[in-house]
Amino acid sequence: MVANRLPVDFSVGPAGDLAWQRSPGGLVTALEPVMRAAQGAWVGWSGAPDLAHEPFDAEGMRLVPVTLSADEIERYYEGFSNDTLWPLYHDVIAPPTYHRQWWDAYRRVNQRFADAAAEQAAQGATVWVHDYQLQLVPRMLRDQRPDLRIGFFDHIPFPPVELFGQLPWRRQIVDGLLGADVIGFQRNGDAANFVRAVRRLTDYATRGPVITMPDAEGRPGRHVRAQAFPISIDSRRFDELARTPEVQNRAKEIRADLGNPETVYLGVDRLDYTKGIRHRIKAYGELLEDGRLDVTRATLVQVASPSRENVGAYQDLREHVEILVGRVNGEFGELGHSAIHYLHHSYPPEEMAALYLAADVMLVTALRDGMNLVAKEYVAARSDERGVLVLSEFTGAADELSPGPLLVNPHDIDGMKDIIVAAATMDPKEQRRRMRRLRRKIMTDDVAKWSESFLSVLSAVQPPASAEPRGMESGGTLADSLRAFTQPSGRRRRKNARPGVAWLIASDFDGTLSQLVDDPKASRMTPAARAAADRIASLADDLPVRLALVSGRDLRDLAEVTEAPLGTLLVGSHGAETGRVTGDGVQAVPLQLSPAQHTQLDALIAGFEAAAADREGVWVQTKPGAAVVHTRLAGADDAAAVTVAADEVAANLGLQPMHGKDVVEVSVVSTSKGEALRQLRDVVADETGAEAVRIFYSGDDTTDEHAFAALENGDLAVKIGTGDTLAQHRLPDADTLAVVLERIADELTRS
Repeated sequence: MVANRLPVDFSVGPAGDLAWQRSPGGLVTALEPVMRAAQGAWVGWSGAPDLAHEPFDAEGMRLVPVTLSADEIERYYEGFSNDTLWPLYHDVIAPPTYHRQWWDAYRRVNQRFADAAAEQAAQGATVWVHDYQLQLVPRMLRDQRPDLRIGFFDHIPFPPVELFGQLPWRRQIVDGLLGADVIGFQRNGDAANFVRAVRRLTDYATRGPVITMPDAEGRPGRHVRAQAFPISIDSRRFDELARTPEVQNRAKEIRADLGNPETVYLGVDRLDYTKGIRHRIKAYGELLEDGRLDVTRATLVQVASPSRENVGAYQDLREHVEILVGRVNGEFGELGHSAIHYLHHSYPPEEMAALYLAADVMLVTALRDGMNLVAKEYVAARSDERGVLVLSEFTGAADELSPGPLLVNPHDIDGMKDIIVAAATMDPKEQRRRMRRLRRKIMTDDVAKWSESFLSVLSAVQPPASAEPRGMESGGTLADSLRAFTQPSGRRRRKNARPGVAWLIASDFDGTLSQLVDDPKASRMTPAARAAADRIASLADDLPVRLALVSGRDLRDLAEVTEAPLGTLLVGSHGAETGRVTGDGVQAVPLQLSPAQHTQLDALIAGFEAAAADREGVWVQTKPGAAVVHTRLAGADDAAAVTVAADEVAANLGLQPMHGKDVVEVSVVSTSKGEALRQLRDVVADETGAEAVRIFYSGDDTTDEHAFAALENGDLAVKIGTGDTLAQHRLPDADTLAVVLERIADELTRS
């Protein structure tokens, strides 16, 4: 791991004794559990000038300090990083400053970090470089150590090329980042901005998220992938912390200290001009002035952690915020009732969890933010399913968490005032519905899943010539399985002879090629999965290859949400419906039910609707040959009760229920995804004339285990996500699967 700061602040006494304590900050919070689990080395600056020390162990990690002089801190960190790049990358909210001396310091310090990482990394190791302060390190590191697998993650926004183009050293930054194998961003838009910058500023070939770097002779060589990997938090740890009696009692004390107001608003930010603190205070003050809020019934707690206090723009911001707070309190405060409680401190996680529990409304109104982990911490702390999150549209978290929060444009003061008032008066039932949805997302997509997702993609890209990536090395791993799966028949064939082998690349859809969402109609392939599916389908023009989507959705719904490429074989309702995408739409084989099956289906639907009645967040879906109870939006108790009732309905009708992720489905047609794959194998053999058909199948749900069980020798199964499985291999998410599908296409094209 290479980052600007070490995860600890340390000091060295006169006798050489070492003292350290954990550093605050979102990056440390996100990466500390990852590094502990990996037992890796963390290369970074101590945070103090001219402080040198040999590598040491702390917090379960090997820490490698990089020494910076006071002059380098001023020019590299406070100057180029935080007075040039930071405002430029945050939509020029403040004007960036360009100094050649700062750029020279930035290059020198980046080289020092690259040298330290090169010295620490073992042969063929994986190095993960973090954030905007170190954008030159990937290229510098690759020049020294071409054997390494290098990833880079940008924690802040990446600007549109029209803004990025202002930077005098724009090409050097792009080339520095392209030293990595995988470049991660918080949002799809940030990744797209970077690819556009590559197109505008270089002549490198791009295809979707992949940039092809030429080799020494100018031929296509190494591939670089630019992709979104939204960061998260250690949500389980924060949830458990907020459930402790000590934290819950402290939350009650906080409300009592505030005078037990009806509504506690909370803002938690670094003191930074991108966080929208001034806009928030302005809106809150106007609400008091308008009489829409009463200082005796509501209060705002604003935590503003100290940040970059040697940078002039931050000094000006602190002065301005403190003047605003004083003005609002002076005009509207009363004895025993402050309008705003302003806290210019950093607090430990226990105190933050208590503040989150004490707050009725969380205000995250950043003008621009790569992600914003405070929003996720608030949700993780609210196991009571109460509280309202007001979230800026211009945060990465807004892309991930909608429609749970109340979204706000912080530049629209009148609109923000309306939403602040609406948040305080939201019906408790609506609060629970929204918070339940938010918690499901946060508790599932935690920091471990984020790091696993990034590192899995880094492991799956084509390795350096000298070494395979971690998780793809030789010896029975996914790389070996892919090579074996894509090898053609070893028998020499005559021209125009029937092919020895054909390939069926088949996949489930929801949670496999798409992210799981609360509204099934809103589900779509991720951009990376879309590009991979299109490429696999296009192989059918020249090779005996077919693409198939096998889903529990009914066929019409599957065709609508997938928008699958021409020629794709479709299987709906777990195998009960089949069809193919043609130029005229979907050519389907109609499902014919007998009179007895129609009677069973009617009874099934009636029984499910009775079980779901008056259960919040539960709904029943009907298919041509099945009924489904969805409990994704229900509370745990309601979900459990409905599941039991649905099983009883099925048993009374002599039918077998299928349990998936927050669903119970019962079909009146005897079928499964396994039987569907057996039929698809025959279809592909007939169409291609191949002597054998190899199947690649990927799925994420328990119903996909039937498909895995139907595979034969030579086939390949990949499970997406966690849980017991018959599959030989496992991947974390849809975008990682897309990388594997692209690799299959590469191997099939070569072979």
